[in-house]
Parts: sequence; structure tokens; C-alpha cells
Amino acid sequence: MKIHLIDGTYELFRHHFGAPPRHAPDGREVGATLGVLRSLLMLVSTPGVTHVACAFDHVIESFRNQLYAGYKTGAGVDPVLLAQFSLVEDAVSALGIVIWPMVEFEADDALASAVKRFGGRESVEQIVLCSPDKDLAQLVSGKRVVAWDRRRETVLDEAGVKAKFGVRPTSIPDWLALVGDTADGFPGLPGWGEKSAAAVLARHPHLEDIPPDVARWRIKELSAGRAARLAQTLSERRDDAYLFRKLATLRSDVPIHERLSDLKWRGAHPRLRELCRELGDDKLPDRVRVWR
Repeated sequence: MKIHLIDGTYELFRHHFGAPPRHAPDGREVGATLGVLRSLLMLVSTPGVTHVACAFDHVIESFRNQLYAGYKTGAGVDPVLLAQFSLVEDAVSALGIVIWPMVEFEADDALASAVKRFGGRESVEQIVLCSPDKDLAQLVSGKRVVAWDRRRETVLDEAGVKAKFGVRPTSIPDWLALVGDTADGFPGLPGWGEKSAAAVLARHPHLEDIPPDVARWRIKELSAGRAARLAQTLSERRDDAYLFRKLATLRSDVPIHERLSDLKWRGAHPRLRELCRELGDDKLPDRVRVWR
């Protein structure tokens, strides 16, 4: 079997910015929620999709905000979007999909924990991470754990991660530490770009592997002067790099209590009909083939 693990927060943001506005009969803006609901209904209706779970950032803040003051928060997020966080969780749950609403952790941490919990099962042929989020690239393993961008219809296996980022999946947190991640709110180290970070980490996979003596780097893609400047910055900002790597490293210890059998999609719950009426889409339940 395959397990499809969905980044629900990404899906909500994607449909908020990509789908047309839609108002419920009571006046609420619900376009993003309906977009996610239709998208996931299409997913679970696809042959071969049997076991599914969806993780959400129930709140945007997490334990990482205690580690770094600049880490992402809900500040500046459209209130119309924020108002749909709980609503979309209710909708996806009514569709019959297991949800993991995160408060202390983030949605990506829940997905990482699910990979750890279920990835070693003999019955699991493949885990498909349904998101293009580069943070999730660190979870990719061979062809057994892959990342699927449903919008672009692209799949990244381990070779694909190496081709895209220039490093293996296990080096992605180190790469992000050096390059930074504007979406998550940490800047990386000055002067370090995607290509220079990839060149160094391809030879020295982790921050602690990078020699303090630049003469030992032996990176042919970098000139001597460029390498020296990067080495100096890393020497001066190594503690920052370690902190940023910690922010970028997904946690795999989120308490997930579901068994593998619990992830099997068995159809929508009857309450989905009433919820769709409240959202102003009476026709959506007609597309559901299986009900509990």
C-alpha cells in the first residue's frame, strides 16, 4: 500500500491565493476551505489512494518561536485565511480523513513523525508527502519516501532532491541553515547562497563536517577568495548556523496515536452533508462515492 500524507496548511494557503472567493450563506469567506475539500475529495477518489492523513498548523506559532524571536508567526497573515484554520480541519475530518492539528509542533513535524512511525512497515510500499515544501525534502528516502507536488504534478525521490538542491536529503537542514528560509523567518548566513552551500555540503554533508581550515575544503566550484570569505563567515556565525539548522530540522517525536489501519479512508461522515450546506455547496456531497 501507499500512504499519502498531506500538508493541510500548505493546501489551505494554496487555495486561499489560488481559488476564487466564495461566501457561505452566513457571509463567511470559505473559498479556501471548499478548495481544500474538493482537492482532497479528488485525491481519495483516485485509484490506489487508500491510506491518508492530513496535518495542520492549528496555530502558526510553535516551540520554534521560543528558540528564535524572528521565527514565523501569524502576524501579517490575512484574517480571512486565519479564520478558516479551524473550519478546514472540521471539513477534512468530516470527509473521513485522519487529521493532526498541531499546536506545540508544526504540521511538517507531524508528517515527519508519521514517516518514522509507518515507514518501516513491510506492508507500506511507499509514503507520498503531498507538498512541495522544501523542508519536507529532508524526509525523502530512495523511492520509498517521496515528495509530490500535486499542483505541478512532479515527484521528488532521493535522486530528485539531489538534482534540485545539490545535496542529499539528510543535508537539507544544513543547507537551509546556510541559505536561510524566508518562509520560516530565519535568514541563513550572509554571503552563503544556494549554489555555494550545495557545493560545500556535497563534499562535507553537515555543518560540523566543514573544516575550519578553508585549505581543506577542496571545493573546485569555489574560487579561493570566495571560499575564504564563506569560511570566515561560518567561523564567526557558526552558533547561528547551528540554531538555524535546529529550526529547519523536523521533529519526529510528535505523539501520533493512530494505527496504520486507522489511516485507511473508509468514506465520508454523514455530517459532511450538513457542513457543506453551511458552506453553501450542496452539490459537493453528490461527488462522494463512499459514506460511512
